[in-house]
Amino acid sequence: MVATFLIGLREGLEAALVVGILVAYLRRTDRAEVLPRLWLGVAIAAGGSLVLGAVLTFGAYGLSFQAQEAIGGILSIVTVALVTWMVFWMLGAARGLSHELQAGVDRAVRRSAWGLVGVGFLSVGREGIETTLFLWSTVRSFGAGPEAVVGALAGLLCAVGLGWLIYRGMVRINLAVFFRWTGAALVLVAAGVLAYGFHDLQEAGLVPGPFTAAAPIDPATGAVAAGLAAFPFGWAFQLSDVIAPNGVLGVLLKGTVGFSPDMTWIEVIVWAAYIAVVGTLFVRRAFARPNPARAQAPAVEGAS
Repeated sequence: MVATFLIGLREGLEAALVVGILVAYLRRTDRAEVLPRLWLGVAIAAGGSLVLGAVLTFGAYGLSFQAQEAIGGILSIVTVALVTWMVFWMLGAARGLSHELQAGVDRAVRRSAWGLVGVGFLSVGREGIETTLFLWSTVRSFGAGPEAVVGALAGLLCAVGLGWLIYRGMVRINLAVFFRWTGAALVLVAAGVLAYGFHDLQEAGLVPGPFTAAAPIDPATGAVAAGLAAFPFGWAFQLSDVIAPNGVLGVLLKGTVGFSPDMTWIEVIVWAAYIAVVGTLFVRRAFARPNPARAQAPAVEGAS
């Protein structure tokens, strides 16, 4: 629930900020008459995201178990790549986001009377698709139930409310700080999603693992070997007897840092490699000492 709330809040606020900037600019430039076209594009993007979510949720029921796991694993890896790119992109986009969107509105109005439909669709559709994929992959990876949906909806509602307050000028928020800390949290969530994506590929037989090959047997006890004896394609550890996967501690660890009581070596290696590489690059870029010659990223203001 914590992970899905964070995803809903961050991704929803990105979309709300984009819409707020577009609406405010149209009103300030006396173009309020074209607002319905913008809202039409936003509505189409939102509807498309819901359709994508339904296809991902219900479209795989007729497939075999291996096919479902293969699709889930591949989509999880694609989603992590998309989210990783977006996290780094937003670190540098906060400063020029408003000017970029306003320029897009000007170009759309000049080229076509219905160009704003495309602006609204593309601006919100990108966020909607990313949010849908990330939520679907996160719920699948962490095995969450209805509480995950509640968390996502709560995050989206908070994002809409916060976006409205920003638009009305009641709240000011420093985007650089917001995207820095939520980005750091999403890097941890993405690491868990990526690790479980490879777990799915192991279950599908596309990546070697304990589900597709004869598990190593400990000659002393006759039991299935674990740990180093099964390296690199077996279980790294199996702690379900100690930490219940659906217990409070298990759910908390899986929803925050991507830890699962039962993990294969490939999952552990992928998780650690992602944190080491992406986490290090993110920290260096997000928390680097600011250049005194450049102005700080401004807070977002509401419409006048």
